[in-house]
Amino acid sequence: MTKQGKVYLIGAGPGDPGLLSIKAMECLQTADAVVYDRLADPRILAYAKDDAEMVYVGKASANHTMRQPDINKLLVKLAAEGKTVARLKGGDPFVFGRGGEEAIELLEAGLPFEFVPGVTSAIAVAEYAGIPVTHRHVATSFAVITGHEDPTKGESTINWSGLATAVDTLVFLMGVENLTNITKNLIANGRSADTPAAVIRWGTKPEQRTLITTVGTAAADVAAANLKPPAIFIVGNVVKLREQLQWFDNKPLFGKTIVVTRARAQASALTRQLEAAGARVIEAPAIKIIPPEDYTPLDKAIENIKTYKWLILTSANGVTSFFNRLDNAGLDSRSLSDIKIAAIGSETAKALKNYGISADLVPPAFKAEELAETLSAEVQVGDKILLARAKVAREVLPESLRALGASVDVVTAYETVTALDNKEELLTALQNGEVDLVTFTSSSTVTNLLASLGDQRELINNIPAAAIGPVTAETCRQNNLEPDIIAETFTIAGLTDAIQRYYKE
Repeated sequence: MTKQGKVYLIGAGPGDPGLLSIKAMECLQTADAVVYDRLADPRILAYAKDDAEMVYVGKASANHTMRQPDINKLLVKLAAEGKTVARLKGGDPFVFGRGGEEAIELLEAGLPFEFVPGVTSAIAVAEYAGIPVTHRHVATSFAVITGHEDPTKGESTINWSGLATAVDTLVFLMGVENLTNITKNLIANGRSADTPAAVIRWGTKPEQRTLITTVGTAAADVAAANLKPPAIFIVGNVVKLREQLQWFDNKPLFGKTIVVTRARAQASALTRQLEAAGARVIEAPAIKIIPPEDYTPLDKAIENIKTYKWLILTSANGVTSFFNRLDNAGLDSRSLSDIKIAAIGSETAKALKNYGISADLVPPAFKAEELAETLSAEVQVGDKILLARAKVAREVLPESLRALGASVDVVTAYETVTALDNKEELLTALQNGEVDLVTFTSSSTVTNLLASLGDQRELINNIPAAAIGPVTAETCRQNNLEPDIIAETFTIAGLTDAIQRYYKE
């Protein structure tokens, strides 16, 4: 018997992926197919299963990849095939999202559906601009109006006379390209041309742009500022409150576009911190962490783990790989009870904590040279040391330890390979002059990004660079990139702090 399909009509919210509901996330995680519009953030799409069918039906203003009747038929087709479908729509499905039309089509086909409400841009975008749609002393009513009516209706069904004088705050969605008509109707029906107004583009996202104007000058001001959809238009005295309540665009990195080159699996921590400070982040991972070609050397070292005096781990990736192989050998952290463990960097030490282990030694400066110097007082001639690290790494640490008389076994725990994901978005931003800063969190992110750019590396030659520490900074210099920012604390948080100080100064 064929499994019956079902469609979840999901509101994805106004843009900020953090505003996605838990239920929406759960639906995405179980969907066999995801049908999404152009306003869906890639990080929201990342919640989908790896094998989910992804169908883009993006609808920009007057430019539809797939027209609405065809989208309706597609949803029916997918559900009729027995698939669980996540229909992802910007904002809320019932607020000019055409969710009702899609549901009726499913109903007529005898297919089940559910609605998952989303945060509507009508309120959220205004909030991110510091404009409350209601305020006890200013506005006790608001209305949400489409700025783009169904063109097949023949004539407008908007009650302009009622809107113009009976409602305190008006929020027009999808109305930027129709502002002349909207403002003309409001003024003709009694709204003062001097009424404060605001146009907000890409609301709730780091690219948010807010234009304060009046009803009478809005159309001309928007044309002069070259503001394009997606944007909302707000009319009312509440707009004046932005002077006091503006918050989102007061963040220290607001308006800055920063490239994160860290491996995708690790990029989220840096991305979150930069976005929390207001930056627009372009994730363009220049490296990918992969298993070594051969685990045999690491597995043999683990088999003989009791013979070592010290275990040295140089990164969180090394920690994860080492303990995965330890588990593969049927062992756990108890097998390390007689061994001292050294970690380079607080992130490495934190990764060890996940396995219930506190590092015996973490050098104050997160460099191989510092660890070698600190270990010089601990290591005895003849001590066996296991160093688990990336395949390609500097030799300063093992050479320094061998100079002390130690026997050092260097094994590959993981490899980093060139893998410039999202290259198209990165190149577009670079070519358009949108990028303010490129971040590097390891030497391999430097060399791999440059290798991936090839003949187009000149695009970043004059863009400020931020390095997580002196080793990465030196790699930048070796490749003719002078870092403008070098973190004093060699962690993601330290790098974020250094970037904020740079722009504050």
